[in-house]
Amino acid sequence: MIYEEFQKGTNFNQEQIIAFAYGKLVDDPPEFFLARLPAPPFLMLDRILEITADGSKGVIVAEQDIRLDAWYFQCHMPGDPVQPGCLGVDAIWQLLGFYCVWRGALGSGRALGCGEVAFSGQIRPYNRVVRYEVDVRRLTHLKESGATIAIGEGRVFVDGEEIAEVHGARSGVFKNIAYQDYPRRSVNSVGGKLGN
Repeated sequence: MIYEEFQKGTNFNQEQIIAFAYGKLVDDPPEFFLARLPAPPFLMLDRILEITADGSKGVIVAEQDIRLDAWYFQCHMPGDPVQPGCLGVDAIWQLLGFYCVWRGALGSGRALGCGEVAFSGQIRPYNRVVRYEVDVRRLTHLKESGATIAIGEGRVFVDGEEIAEVHGARSGVFKNIAYQDYPRRSVNSVGGKLGN
């Protein structure tokens, strides 16, 4: 698809999401179109059902099918398999980062944190589907640095039951932080505080 089609998309299927993760979704990417989602198995969504914008606000709704052989059930916890709650938080960050790029952010995406996280349930191997709902409360393009920040409120559901809330989730897209020549050493091969 071309960049204009990407920005007008209102939903994305699994093939498109994986193509985005590998930088292959947009045929005519603008300069600095570097943001990616994690590739499987760390990609925490299979489809984006809805993505909308209303000024500086918006909504993203996505789903992930639960797989009996998912990597995290093999190691967390032996004899008591459960999806780590932090992966639901990461899914919210992944969606906020995707939202930034969909809204025109250019650069590399990073999770920036969140406020309170509250868990009221769990995801087990024989659940069917996880649903993520994110209300984007504010999207800000910072002209001086070229960065874009999204702040949202996320909810996680499994088979229709709400099991987690993620308040004040924040993700951003930043220019000039990509480490594209991995594993060679280069200017961005060592991490540290963003903006230094």
